Amino acid sequence: MPHDELDDNELLKRRMADRGGPRGPMMSRMIQEKPKDMKKTLRRLFSYLGSAKLLVIGLLVMTIFTTAASLAGPALQGIAIDSIRHQNPDGTYSFEWQRLVLSLVAMAAIYVASSAFTYFSNIWSAKLSQNTVYRMRADLFERISYLPIKYTDTHSHGDIMSRMTNDVDNISNAVSSSIASLFSGAITLVGSLVMMLYYSPIMTLAAVVVIPITLFSTSKLSAVMRKYFVKQQRVLGSLNGHIEEIVTGFKTVVAYSHEEKAIEEFEEYSNELRRVGITASVFGGLMGPMMNVISNIGFLIIAVTGGWLALKGAITIGVIQAFIQYSKQFTRPLTEIANQYTAIITAVAGAERVFEIMDAHSERDEAGEPLDVSTVKGNLSFENVSFSYKPGEPVLKNFNLEVKAGQKIAIVGRTGSGKTTVVNLLTRFYDIDSGSIKLDGRDIRTIKKSDLRSAIAIVLQDTVLFSDTIGGNIRFGRLGATDDELFAAAATAEADSFIERLPQQYDTPLTESGSNLSQGQRQLLSIARAVLADPKILILDEATSSVDTRTEMQIQQAMIRLMEGRTSLIIAHRLSTIRDADKIIVIDDGHIVESGNHEELLAAKGVYYNLYLTQFAGIQT
Repeated sequence: MPHDELDDNELLKRRMADRGGPRGPMMSRMIQEKPKDMKKTLRRLFSYLGSAKLLVIGLLVMTIFTTAASLAGPALQGIAIDSIRHQNPDGTYSFEWQRLVLSLVAMAAIYVASSAFTYFSNIWSAKLSQNTVYRMRADLFERISYLPIKYTDTHSHGDIMSRMTNDVDNISNAVSSSIASLFSGAITLVGSLVMMLYYSPIMTLAAVVVIPITLFSTSKLSAVMRKYFVKQQRVLGSLNGHIEEIVTGFKTVVAYSHEEKAIEEFEEYSNELRRVGITASVFGGLMGPMMNVISNIGFLIIAVTGGWLALKGAITIGVIQAFIQYSKQFTRPLTEIANQYTAIITAVAGAERVFEIMDAHSERDEAGEPLDVSTVKGNLSFENVSFSYKPGEPVLKNFNLEVKAGQKIAIVGRTGSGKTTVVNLLTRFYDIDSGSIKLDGRDIRTIKKSDLRSAIAIVLQDTVLFSDTIGGNIRFGRLGATDDELFAAAATAEADSFIERLPQQYDTPLTESGSNLSQGQRQLLSIARAVLADPKILILDEATSSVDTRTEMQIQQAMIRLMEGRTSLIIAHRLSTIRDADKIIVIDDGHIVESGNHEELLAAKGVYYNLYLTQFAGIQT
């Protein structure tokens, strides 16, 4: 729910919930949230590799060559060892130096080739990782761009940013380090098993005895690990949200001397992240040692079995050496996966959070009939409109309003009465619960949202400027506007006077949110943007509430020219800005309680009269 529709108690609750501190409801949900379907997430994550088939095939080929070279090594080592003390058919022993030299040369060549294959494999793995994450980040940003306003109103902005950056980076790291390892591990596992069976089926049976223990242990531990890594990512998102809130509102924090409070709250988030991070690391750190213990038990069983077979003369020392190397290669993929499991599980947790946004409802998916903006007249009607941000807490109740094309309508009322909600519903930032809103007789729910919004320009109380030039920010109203149209819009908004005094004029770069301009100058640029948009319907949401009296007078003159011939809705608390409105409606508790022009409402001595006296006590009307 937009903050201006909440009372002070609800604002405090909402603020604490948004922050999601250790004692807040959001953090409680984080700690209790259960992990989702890991297999489904992995399948979806690997689907991103499908569009890079050539890279995947190339990486697979390189991995096959690398693994084949590593599989040949132990066999050559066994040949080299047995050539030093080769048993002849007559029972005597001899030194076969030619066989030894050939095996050593072959090993050297294989190791050099293996290094080259590994080098190219690493390069292709990095390319695959970056290409995959590039596509994922592009898909995610596109989805975010079309999320409904309701989504961003009900989710921490810092958490959304964390998904876009931290979570995607974790996926990138996992893909880069794990894809080649998974390919190599699968091939090594099969190849080593084949070679072990070739050398000794009995020793192979001894080697695989520990596999069920390994699978059982890793599955149990991985379930616990994943739970805590999901928690870690979500707590990190909340921490980022808190930091973003403090940085954005830093002047307010300093003005109210809340630095210590901000630090205290940061410590709460940071301590929670530390606690969850330590727990995740403890369980993550168990995987490697556990695998080493199981592997050493397996080697002990192999050594005992091999020694027994050697004493019987069934195998040679070289075969035992080769078999031990193959058994190490057989268990190495499991150990590598265990060692990389922290990165993999973090990536899966991040992927779940990324896919949550990708699966969220998108306005781009919504159907709607096109609207020719040039034909819009601007007739508006609200018919029995009811709406609530939260079920059971209606903000508008059977709201009715008729606005004729070109009329200037002012909407006033106390905080939380539903004024801004009218704007949210007209622009379809939110959709109504019941009733209908019509534009020139058409229900706006049947119109494409993008076309509907193209017919409307909004000047918000909180000015939003981007890290661009002054001209670029004004041109945001209509990207294809010419320079002459840009200059004319600035002149209409009376922003040209201060712009032309700047050294770079319209090419002046703005820092974040236009912090190098005054509040009044930022407001003038926002109005110039609306002028350039040349809308059929104009909405001024507290448009002059943040500027000084002189600037307000300039804006009022500009607005009179701008609103001429356009349907205009003015939402204001400063009643001095709406005296000339064609009609003033007073909203209270979701209903229109009064309607008329300025003089009529003063004469009625009702709600508007009391609001007016409150603002202008002692001033003669």
